[in-house]
Amino acid sequence: MEEQQSLFRNRSFVFLFIGGFLAVIGFTMFFMTTTWFVINDLGSAGSLGIILIAITVPRVLMMAFGGVLADKFKKSTIMFSTSSIQGILLSIIFVLHNTDQLTFNYLVILGMVFGTLDAFSGPAGTSLIPKMVQKSQIKQANAIIQGLGQIGFVLGPVLSGSVMEYAGVTAGYLTAAFIVLLSAFFMFPPFLKEGPIDNAVKQTPLKDLIEGYSYVKASKFLMTGILILITLNFFAFGAISIAIPILVETYGGSPINLSLIEASLGLGMLISTGIIGTVKIRSRGLTSIIGLIAMLIVAVAFSQIPNLFVLTALAFLIGFAFSFVAIPFFTSTQEDTDPRIMGRVMSLVFLAMNGFDPLAYASVTTLVAQGIDIQQVVLSFAAAGLMIALTILWKGKTFRNYKSAY
Repeated sequence: MEEQQSLFRNRSFVFLFIGGFLAVIGFTMFFMTTTWFVINDLGSAGSLGIILIAITVPRVLMMAFGGVLADKFKKSTIMFSTSSIQGILLSIIFVLHNTDQLTFNYLVILGMVFGTLDAFSGPAGTSLIPKMVQKSQIKQANAIIQGLGQIGFVLGPVLSGSVMEYAGVTAGYLTAAFIVLLSAFFMFPPFLKEGPIDNAVKQTPLKDLIEGYSYVKASKFLMTGILILITLNFFAFGAISIAIPILVETYGGSPINLSLIEASLGLGMLISTGIIGTVKIRSRGLTSIIGLIAMLIVAVAFSQIPNLFVLTALAFLIGFAFSFVAIPFFTSTQEDTDPRIMGRVMSLVFLAMNGFDPLAYASVTTLVAQGIDIQQVVLSFAAAGLMIALTILWKGKTFRNYKSAY
């Protein structure tokens, strides 16, 4: 109990999770507003896929380099800089839309820059947590940050849908820009008071990358965990994320319908994150595997229901399972990894977590463009992912038997 109180009295940690919370709200508003603008105004699911790929592919390509920077420079400075520039980019998008000059090409270019910045902020943020809290508090710290993040995922879509419903897309972009700039304020380096840089080894960026890759490759636990995250984000979460706006448009939904499904997804994550933060989980490896299997089973059901209200309920279950897959693995990685190489390891974990989304977006939108029903596409992805998850349960003994000391 005393450790929990001291965690909330840690001012640097409080500023970190407030800044992260606002950044999530701003990003989800940007994502939702752009999704609706492309689907409704540009009228093309294919265009949406291209824009989402433009946002995510640069993030994938630069993620490993982002990990190198996180080990070489102040993580707080990286986070403050990226959030500030992202806020400026959203302001530019607002101005373009307000003057009727926001085109598909502009969105692709600005989305690429936005995604590239994410490649630097993600590894920096996750590798900063172990520097701010005691090792025994890492799981709780992750649960708090993830929990607030899920509240952001709930509030962001609801706020975005409400703003667009009553004030239009322009107001949606303006609100997102303001919130992201506010998140940068809370990430101002003097507020976070980051300690000294752990990595004192002088070597080339290429050797840094190779060292990080070798560290991960030598660990069966990390390799299996990364495979689980790839399966989670390609076969389940990525496919469903791109399917949701297409399904809403297909079944005649409005921005509010889209917001409700996205909010339900975030609410499920929030509740499961709260459970993880309060319940001690020793068998973290097995928990991640079971969570993945459960999520893919729900995804199969998601693919078969042509009703937006039922899909909203199923989205809640998908979000609920998601946290049980990701948080136990994240926490164990942060607890056990050498601090000197934390940024590079977390960049590879982030790559698995986010890097396969664009492949899912491209695959799903390509299949839909070929005339294949979106729900059949989701069914195929979920079934393939389920087979992989069951194989991991059977073969992944090291990961399955992993138990935490905290």
